[in-house]
Amino acid sequence: MAADVLRIGVAGLGTVGATTVALIHRKAALLAQRTGKDIGVVAVSARDPGRDRGIDLSGCRWHQDARDLVADDGVDLVVELIGGADGIALDVCRGALERGKPLVTANKALLAHHGAELAALAEAKGVHLGFEAAVAGGIPIVKSLREGLAANGMLRVQGILNGTCNYILTAMRESGRDFQEVLDEAQALGYAEADPSFDVDGIDAAHKLALLASLAFGGPPRFDAIHIEGIRHVSALDIAFAEELGYRIKLLGLARMTDDGLEQRLHPCMVPRAAPIAQVEGVLNAVVVEGDDVDAVMHEGRGAGGGPTASAVVADIVDIARGLILPTFGVPTDRLADHAIAPMQRHRGCYYIRLMVLDRPGVLADVSAVLRDHDVSIEALIQRGRNPGQQVPIVLTSHEAEEAHMVDALAAIGRLESVIETPRMIRIEQL
Repeated sequence: MAADVLRIGVAGLGTVGATTVALIHRKAALLAQRTGKDIGVVAVSARDPGRDRGIDLSGCRWHQDARDLVADDGVDLVVELIGGADGIALDVCRGALERGKPLVTANKALLAHHGAELAALAEAKGVHLGFEAAVAGGIPIVKSLREGLAANGMLRVQGILNGTCNYILTAMRESGRDFQEVLDEAQALGYAEADPSFDVDGIDAAHKLALLASLAFGGPPRFDAIHIEGIRHVSALDIAFAEELGYRIKLLGLARMTDDGLEQRLHPCMVPRAAPIAQVEGVLNAVVVEGDDVDAVMHEGRGAGGGPTASAVVADIVDIARGLILPTFGVPTDRLADHAIAPMQRHRGCYYIRLMVLDRPGVLADVSAVLRDHDVSIEALIQRGRNPGQQVPIVLTSHEAEEAHMVDALAAIGRLESVIETPRMIRIEQL
């Protein structure tokens, strides 16, 4: 690599890839001023060379196979924007690092599954692996955790990590519409994919949580250790009851160290309406970090889209141009801790429970008896109006209880003759 030039190869020219190339061209003078190097894209790879992407690629070498771009001796730094946890994306990342080329990627799925291996490879080759764009798009949370908050022992990290889900939950609350109707709207607006399962079932956000937990607690990413629930079961009725109880429902990823080990969970939560994270609406993301000296620090911004994600990609490129080489997850790989995994059954917290029951005498007594028998105590109850012999909702909130006790209690309640739907449960987080 020449001292005053940084030649970049971009593998993948989707929305983020094309926007990254355009941003580097458009901000060339600013990037040169800030790094002392002329930064330019010299090679690209994509499946369809003939597609009009609205960017000038006339000065770039085309590689049909992204693995050839990695082998291009004229490329100093590889940017992987192909996506996918395995396959050619993994080949490109491994190949770049094995050749001693610094790597920038926005690929959260790949890092959640192969992050420790790639971090070790980067360290062995003495190059930087940047992944700011892999978590919460334009929010610089990776840099914040790895550098800005490095003096802190982390107590907890939590966040809204998927803009699609946050948009759906916000729209459901504002309009009173149910999940499917709002999902259809989100797809029409381009906020949700044609197959939305990756987002609404929590997989996308869980990939990001694995990386945040690794940065915060100094262990390898452990996607398999995360308890994951999506938002399909959240109803407009639950959102309305949450408002009545003083809460909002958010899909949160949470990680904290407990006596049982590192707890990592991704599921809908009720959070107090006055909490800052409850005010994060629409497609925005937010991450709250609690450090032992800094207390709580909240980051909020756009978590996806071409502009914010390309901004994060280029921030990593600037770091590399400045000569920055850091341990990928904040500590050298041989010091990554193999934390015990806290079982979800041992989680303790408060719960919201909604039941649909037949309105007849003795129902509430039966439900209360089951909760008592499973060591779950009721904090509040909403039972409104009468409709004898017909279905009515009963809403309960609990004092702190153990997850296993609550799960067993709900299974028993679901077997009561008067309970006509599967009980719905949402965890309450007192942030």
